Amino acid sequence: MSSPRLKIGLYASLVMVVFVLASYKLYRRSDTGSGSPQKDEVLIKAMLQGLSAAHYQPEKIDDNFSKRVFDLSLKRLDYNKKFLLQSDIAQLRKFQTDIDDEVKRGTHEFLDLSSKLMLQRTEDVQALYRDILAKPFDFTTQESFETEPDKMTFAADAAAQREEWRKYLKYQTLIRMSEIMDEQARQKDKPLASVSAKPSSAVITAPTRTPAEMEAEARKRVLKYFDDQFKDLKQTDANERLATYANVIANTYDPHTEYFAPRDKDAFDQAMTGRFEGIGATLQEKDGQIKVADIVPGSASYRQGELKAGDVILRVAQAAEVPVSVEGWRLDKAIVLIRGKKGTEVRLTIRKPDGSTKVIPIIRDVVVIEETYAKSAVVNEGGKKIGYLRLPGFYADFNDNGGRSSADDVKKELEKLTKENVQGVVLDLRFNGGGSLQDAVDMTGLFVDSGPVVQVRSGQGAPSILNDRDPRVQYSGPLVVLVNKYSASASEILAAAIQDYKRGVVMGSASTYGKGTVQRIVDLDDMLGDFNSLKPFGSLKLTTQKFYRINGGSTQFKGVVPDIILPDAYSYLDQGEKESDYPLKWDEITPARYRAWSNAPAYDKLRTASQARVASSPSFKLMNEMVQRMRKRKDETMVSLNLTKFRAEQTQAKMESDKYEAVQKVATPLDIAPLMADVRLLGSDTVQVNRASRFTKNLKKDITLHEAISVIKDQI
Repeated sequence: MSSPRLKIGLYASLVMVVFVLASYKLYRRSDTGSGSPQKDEVLIKAMLQGLSAAHYQPEKIDDNFSKRVFDLSLKRLDYNKKFLLQSDIAQLRKFQTDIDDEVKRGTHEFLDLSSKLMLQRTEDVQALYRDILAKPFDFTTQESFETEPDKMTFAADAAAQREEWRKYLKYQTLIRMSEIMDEQARQKDKPLASVSAKPSSAVITAPTRTPAEMEAEARKRVLKYFDDQFKDLKQTDANERLATYANVIANTYDPHTEYFAPRDKDAFDQAMTGRFEGIGATLQEKDGQIKVADIVPGSASYRQGELKAGDVILRVAQAAEVPVSVEGWRLDKAIVLIRGKKGTEVRLTIRKPDGSTKVIPIIRDVVVIEETYAKSAVVNEGGKKIGYLRLPGFYADFNDNGGRSSADDVKKELEKLTKENVQGVVLDLRFNGGGSLQDAVDMTGLFVDSGPVVQVRSGQGAPSILNDRDPRVQYSGPLVVLVNKYSASASEILAAAIQDYKRGVVMGSASTYGKGTVQRIVDLDDMLGDFNSLKPFGSLKLTTQKFYRINGGSTQFKGVVPDIILPDAYSYLDQGEKESDYPLKWDEITPARYRAWSNAPAYDKLRTASQARVASSPSFKLMNEMVQRMRKRKDETMVSLNLTKFRAEQTQAKMESDKYEAVQKVATPLDIAPLMADVRLLGSDTVQVNRASRFTKNLKKDITLHEAISVIKDQI
């Protein structure tokens, strides 16, 4: 029988062959047409032909497909219904059932018209908001504003649009007015010493602004915000509009089938590996300038030593080439110039905070983002020593056999925890969106004997079983797996396997995210070899398989329901696979044959004890109350534009938040510290020591982790 890795490799190869054949058909069709095909025609046709052949649940390219693309395009084009008028929608609706015919004949009338209308409305709205913000708002009147896009409608005409924008801008100004009032109240509590020969001789306070001055300042801030937003909108080019449209088409198959423009694929690779090639500086766009926010420790910029936080990047040159000015550029476009292959040189012309300019040459290198990787600590609680292991993602470097693997790293962390003589382990998968399927399989094998971990099925045929074939168990003690509604995909595979084997206790929010699908990435440049003049095309991530638990159930749509459910601060949010556009549905298949863990936890006893602790916990009680209020507030989408009413609501919300924080402050903090092995390794590197300290500091008042530790203690 083939190994799991071989099976996955063979299936990926099959997908590639399908795309090559689809592309061959595209070439033949293009050959018969008149003139050379355009990039958008080639890209869309190649995508659709490949998706029709290789997607798990391919769509028919018909009127229903056209309606799905139309609806999702409209939603993405003007989500808040602030730009397009009803007359614009009427023009676009003519294409509602024509998009399928467009892609077949290689045209793009819907994309052209929607782009043209948005460009025109962007110009119109910019003049509109600038005119509205030139005059003061009256916050004493009794009126309200709808904040939920689903409850909004497109404006009937220009007059209705102006009124909608007036309320929208008034709402934005009201928010900032309230912030300024809070700032002024804080300043009154903090007097500032005046500058004099005798500093102690006089003390002054910051000048008190009148309501009119605060309102004017609030409008100024709103104007700045929208000017920045519209500057970015106007920098959107034809390639970006095509990429957005291609992604809409891909997303109508399912939420995880996506088109990646070349730079988006780079971002995906970075998230999967925790590595990228560049200079190692965190950048931000502020006031039309590209500023250095931070330097990554150990990076090329860190070693070169001249680039500092606060520097402004004015121009970028590749080695000895002519510099390109990036002033006024969008951040994502500037980053394309600054990043580059390891070993290449980039020359940055920067302005220092003192106004001086300097050219800094930096040889690019691999940048490692340590926050991507598994990290562990030790909790000392009631005389017990318990390990804590956080995994932010199931990372793997598919392009480098020597790259880091999340399964290998978790194995190493477990080895270190074992040497620390921990009596239990909490594996934290909260906010872990998944990643490498094979790493999820290998990682499960660290906790169980050999056996099936997950079942994988393509659109047709029998499912394949991915097994852990290593009989060794890396860690056999008490185990708690923490999840929340943002734990997805590979996180759900691991949590489900631990649950089905009865190997440990899964704890967290009412359910996980509900992503039970497998994706492959196809490099379209490799597939479209005859169209070199139109490259780069980017990549396509498409859903080719669904995975199923070894008990036969799918995690798709429904997610994993924990053994012990805890109150969760995010439970009021409607986020998950079932809330996304066009998700694949839940189903089940025949269970695999497996043997449960011989020393299964006493679930009922542990659950009862946990529920008793949670019920008597002031922190959890307040969290529950806060969640109920947030849920109610979320449903109340109409907000008052009266300053007095708005401030009263803000004050009430702050009092509730302060009450929760006060209880958290008096709660007994966890005694959690980095591993001794890690401390020795860091030595005198103060940057890394501070980073390790921040990791444990943020966990000390984590009430969910505190309860997980208690569940471990119940098993010792």
